[in-house]
Amino acid sequence: MSQTRNSGAIVISTFYQFASLPDFRSLREPLRERLFRHAVRGTVLLAAEGINGSIAGARQDIDAVLGWIRSDSRLCELRTRESFSEENPFHRTRVKLKREIVTMGVPDIDPRQLAGTYVPPERWNELIDDPEVLVVDTRNRYEVAIGSFANAVNPETGSFREFPDFARQQLEPHKQRKIAMFCTGGIRCEKSTAWLKQQGFGEVYHLQGGILNYLENVAPEDSRWSGECFVFDNRVTVNHRLEPGAYEQCHACRMPLSGDDRQSPHYEPGVSCPHCHEQRTEDSASRFAERRRQIELARQRGEPHIGQEMAELMRDRKQAKLRFKNEQRAFEHCGSLSPSVVRTTDERASGAD
Repeated sequence: MSQTRNSGAIVISTFYQFASLPDFRSLREPLRERLFRHAVRGTVLLAAEGINGSIAGARQDIDAVLGWIRSDSRLCELRTRESFSEENPFHRTRVKLKREIVTMGVPDIDPRQLAGTYVPPERWNELIDDPEVLVVDTRNRYEVAIGSFANAVNPETGSFREFPDFARQQLEPHKQRKIAMFCTGGIRCEKSTAWLKQQGFGEVYHLQGGILNYLENVAPEDSRWSGECFVFDNRVTVNHRLEPGAYEQCHACRMPLSGDDRQSPHYEPGVSCPHCHEQRTEDSASRFAERRRQIELARQRGEPHIGQEMAELMRDRKQAKLRFKNEQRAFEHCGSLSPSVVRTTDERASGAD
């Protein structure tokens, strides 16, 4: 059962597709131009193995960008997921070239050929309630700490690169005959299930569309999900209704912060938090404090402090300053000329014979 969608004016679209893109470098500038033309913000990754992105903008602009991407026959089956917000959760527009669209660090994995069996959200509860199924969360430890499915195994990884080592040490094909895996939007499971299949695991399943698809399509009263879900934008987390959650982000180390974290004596907004205060140096604290001061000054002036809006503001200020200098030089130049030369110059400028 699909939930009622947020009525926010901004559409947030996450998408990916594994595809053979040997010419991915040549796609960067046309895609950047399309994103800027439609005032769409976010980050898109391009690699020889496909595309992965999270972008936000007005409905018609998101549709235009996704339509343009799908016009490439290799990307016509782009998997997308949407949520909504009152404000754009991204500050900038970026298109990055990568070795992998999701970094696992294992060569020769082709999810198009080996990925596990997709399980739609409506059938996920039945699968993970099976006592013979081992449920594995493929996300990083800080994501798992915010929310997960009941009884799911936490791999305790700091990055997705560590997942193969976890699997080699903790999983065995003859012991775990049925494995169900999940991640935020589905892309990490595409690779991790493909890798497990390559290692000889037989029945490997993964949640189609990831946690976000589950939260959208399973009613809270029927849900096996507990907590919130970390997302990679300025919302930080979302709740079961896909609304911005209760977490904020440390602007020093980027870790998500709960209400308890923000009550810690080690929390100083914009400077440090319980996760990074021990690594804080006097120099970094000074820099972060100054950045915080600049942010507050910008807010008092009603100006943006980061992102494209700030870049545009700085560009306009530089252009205005340059115009003023040029006008000043022209005035000083005219002031150094004799009256007869100035009069002749003015007459020519006015079109006099």
